[in-house]
Amino acid sequence: MPLSLLLAFLVCLAAAGPAWAGGEPAKSVGRGKYLFAAGGCQACHTDVKGKGKPLAGGRKLKTPFGTFATPNITPDPVHGIGKWTDADFIRAIRQGAGPDGRPYYPAFPYPSYTRMTDRDILDLKAYLFSRPPVARADEPHDLNPPFAWRFLAGIWKTLFFKPGAFQPDPAKSPEWNRGAYLVTALGHCGECHTPRNFLGAPKADMALAGSTQGPAGGIVPNITPDKETGIGKWPDSDILSLLKSGMLPDGDFAGGAMGEVIDDNTGRLTDADREAIILYLKSVPAVSHRVEKKAK
Repeated sequence: MPLSLLLAFLVCLAAAGPAWAGGEPAKSVGRGKYLFAAGGCQACHTDVKGKGKPLAGGRKLKTPFGTFATPNITPDPVHGIGKWTDADFIRAIRQGAGPDGRPYYPAFPYPSYTRMTDRDILDLKAYLFSRPPVARADEPHDLNPPFAWRFLAGIWKTLFFKPGAFQPDPAKSPEWNRGAYLVTALGHCGECHTPRNFLGAPKADMALAGSTQGPAGGIVPNITPDKETGIGKWPDSDILSLLKSGMLPDGDFAGGAMGEVIDDNTGRLTDADREAIILYLKSVPAVSHRVEKKAK
């Protein structure tokens, strides 16, 4: 299923913008625009196939639990998030709950976004509120019984959700910590690249090992450094090329959901951030897991 940061290591955020001002999170639309790209918000919240307006929601995300319809996150005060306070936005990102306290389904990747810093969250909000409002009502989800019962999302959170900001590893370099933050928090790579159990919770011992249940049932590859089933044999230059332009080592180009990620997310990052991602990915435990479509 598809659809704070290190105060001690602020240098890791240098690529994303200026430092704190006066001890308080300084809202910056410019930083927010970069974070918006790094977080992959555009693809999930825009119904491109239906020719929907940017961020007005309506994209259908097919999962084993049914089909989710993404919400309107434009600043429209009625149908979007225009009336949300800073506290409301932080609660949604960090706690996975709406302004009314109702739990969100984890199709929204708050289990990863919870690791974002307050500053990044508020700068992201500043950028979203600078976008044109769209008066488009959200569509209901079409979920299989019994998953339409919203209270079950609260139970899921109790069982599997661990809120809390990213904690840097003081034994690692600022670049490694930046990569870890981008992969595990802002970029939420594990939401698609980690296989899940029958209740939709990521399998911790198989982090980033790939899945056969990606967006719309697609194959999501193993991106651990396993040499046979992952990216262990890939030179850094090949991974950088993939993240930047979508070109694979064989000269082909990534398509499907990953193509969207490259267009809207990794392709818009700085080379320094892409290199930090590669550094982190090459350091995670290698998991032997060959991801293939099952023969019908």
